Amino acid sequence: MLRLIYCFLRRDILNVHGLERLRPDQDPFIVVMNHSTRLEALLLPILFAFQRRGKLVRFLADWNFALIPGIATVLRAGESILLVRKPARPAFLNVFRPWFARNGPAFERAAEVLRSGIPVGVFPEGTTNRHPERLLRGFDGAARLSLETGAPVLPVGIRFPRQAMNQPIRDRSPMEIFIGQPLYPPQHAVAPSRDDVRTWHARIMQEMARLSGKSWDSGSTRRKHHGFE
Repeated sequence: MLRLIYCFLRRDILNVHGLERLRPDQDPFIVVMNHSTRLEALLLPILFAFQRRGKLVRFLADWNFALIPGIATVLRAGESILLVRKPARPAFLNVFRPWFARNGPAFERAAEVLRSGIPVGVFPEGTTNRHPERLLRGFDGAARLSLETGAPVLPVGIRFPRQAMNQPIRDRSPMEIFIGQPLYPPQHAVAPSRDDVRTWHARIMQEMARLSGKSWDSGSTRRKHHGFE
């Protein structure tokens, strides 16, 4: 099934730059990337697994996607680490939430995965952001994971060269993927300070912005930009 999905969606990728930085001999690392469409969370884990000859990058994903037939299969095959902080829609589906939370906090499990030598994938913006020019402020979980485990961050920028700059980015808009140089954390600390996490998060987001052709600043909102939802 994964091969079928990959073959169907692969035509949406115009080019991928820097694939050699995904090699298994570089493990472990934390992949971070901008998140403009729903397709990325489905396609990129499959793309990376194929490029790495079956060796997974275990992505963090919202638990409610595991309730959707088909997507649930992809999440299981990719051994996704499920986040349970967001409520489901419609609300009655939240009855299943404790079942997904039984394995403990997602970022603690992600740290265990990294310490075992397996890379992890994170979308720091935390939601789809269809604005063609600006990143959301994002969440600093990837920065904290990097500082706590010593794992480098592999920044990835996703661009949409055929996208009109005054329109929200569309699903199935052809993408070009830029995989940057790894960023090595300035220090390794079991309990990094809040300032250290904030500074490292800013460095990661600035590089992700550069690769994606967008802008970022620490005063950006975490919410979707009005008019680009």
